[in-house]
Amino acid sequence: MPSPQSAALKSLYASWSAALAENPTMPLDDLRRMFDHWGDVTGEPGGVDYIEVDAGGIPAMWAVPKNCDPDRVVQCTHGGGYVTGSMYTHRKVYGHFAKAIGCRALIPDYRRAPEHVHPAPVDDATRSYRWLLDQGIRPQHVAFTGDSAGGALAVTTLLRAREQRLPSPAATMPLSPWLDMEAAAPTFSSNRDRDALVQREIVLGMASTFLGEGGNPKDSLANPLLADLRGLPPMYIQVGGDETLLDDSRALADKARRAGVDVTLEIEPEMQHVYHFLAGRAPEADAAIGRLATWVRPKLGLG
Repeated sequence: MPSPQSAALKSLYASWSAALAENPTMPLDDLRRMFDHWGDVTGEPGGVDYIEVDAGGIPAMWAVPKNCDPDRVVQCTHGGGYVTGSMYTHRKVYGHFAKAIGCRALIPDYRRAPEHVHPAPVDDATRSYRWLLDQGIRPQHVAFTGDSAGGALAVTTLLRAREQRLPSPAATMPLSPWLDMEAAAPTFSSNRDRDALVQREIVLGMASTFLGEGGNPKDSLANPLLADLRGLPPMYIQVGGDETLLDDSRALADKARRAGVDVTLEIEPEMQHVYHFLAGRAPEADAAIGRLATWVRPKLGLG
């Protein structure tokens, strides 16, 4: 049974869904302002400093826990359908990640649609990773993570980096990743009444905005389920059991395993989309982040 504290995220999502139903043509600025409250349900991690930085031409934010190892980094790509969300909305949740792992977190503020369509986000995330390497951070001391659209970027950035012959990071941790631009998975129907926010109509609208006019929904840098995943680093996927995007995570795990990737897939029963936002408030989120930290620390060379 979900904790009472976990209801806060479902309530937030239900309020957004009601606002979108009331105003289906909500102006972009209003939509972004609404999603700016995503982090309201996240507790402050405490003991974490936040520093804005230019990451090779990409605005970004460091989350730096006290007494962390500065030579280990987790690059965190925020969600929001490539349209909303920012390094500010995700500051606290990735502060929790950095604190649990004992490293710095870099949150790139990649360009968003509709102003900048695909492949701008993956190019920016790859540029941010290249900047980390240029700063002298070893690739084996870097891990990727990201939520929703950012969860896809935690995979597609690996693919773009491989195209550019950059060395692979140590690991990747997609959280509730949104992968399929055509929203064809069965859980869009079977979990429709359980998921308080993510519905097929919303996903298709954001996909159209992200891809731009004439964009290809089968581009493997937009949907890594269509990519060659051979040679990718170990992958730990977490997703909520009540999500319409549940099958995206299952499909990614299956495809990656067939490609020889070391994959862990964890489905948290009765949890909503990116339940990690409840960090510092709900036990399910704190425990999930703790498991990710335990898994990734040795891969980054942390004791």
